[in-house]
Amino acid sequence: MRGAAGVEVVLDGLRFPEGPVWQADGSLWCVELRGGAVVRVGVDGSVRRHVTGGEPNGLLAAPDGDGLWFCDAGRDRVRRLAADGTTRDVLTAVAGTSLARPNDLVSDGRGTVVVTCPGASRDVDTGYVVARTADGVAIRVGGGLRFPNGLALTPDGRHLLVAETYRGRILRGRWDPAAVAWHDVEVLVDGLPGAPGPDGMAFAGSGMLLVALFGAARLAVVDPSGRLVGEVALPGARPTNVAVGPAGDALVTEAETGTLLLVRNRGRW
Repeated sequence: MRGAAGVEVVLDGLRFPEGPVWQADGSLWCVELRGGAVVRVGVDGSVRRHVTGGEPNGLLAAPDGDGLWFCDAGRDRVRRLAADGTTRDVLTAVAGTSLARPNDLVSDGRGTVVVTCPGASRDVDTGYVVARTADGVAIRVGGGLRFPNGLALTPDGRHLLVAETYRGRILRGRWDPAAVAWHDVEVLVDGLPGAPGPDGMAFAGSGMLLVALFGAARLAVVDPSGRLVGEVALPGARPTNVAVGPAGDALVTEAETGTLLLVRNRGRW
């Protein structure tokens, strides 16, 4: 199946897909926020749903190599789906307070996983970012945010980017893995379109940032200086997240059509 130019439908019939992931074995993964499942598409096209319950959101290959981690916004926790199909909690609270609808997550390559927690911050600045170290310690690394959502680390690991969806902007700050700290946070790009705005994002090998613009039916291409240099039209108004594969193509989850999309690079980023 094909959608817009250079866009292929990998899987449809999904209930609010999120969290696309490419695995080393060539399999493609995502979650169903409204379906309570983690979904795998094999290289042979076979589909397997792991029913987890809750409201799975962001998805990440486990930093220790055992399965995948996913945010469960409905249960206010981060959970692991192990290779044997079992699930368990890996992060439930920070400073004695339950996580606030965790949304997306990224690993810094040194065992620390960073998680956005928007809670009910669509209209108030109560969203925050938390990091979970390899030994299980939870540290709040950023706060006062308006719906922190997608996040990404620059290819060199020196900067952490966070999308403030309801402000239509992306923040960038220095990431210090030793201190587990996010410093010198500034606005990288502002005024991004969408209703409400930027959602999940990922870096391409070229250094370009790909951003899913929820409500705008587009994938934005942003250069390292924060300049919007391109857009790719998508067959659906609500792209939720994006991952970049080894060949440079993008895997996009789209909630309006309930599809997992493969967007060919074709020199666009």
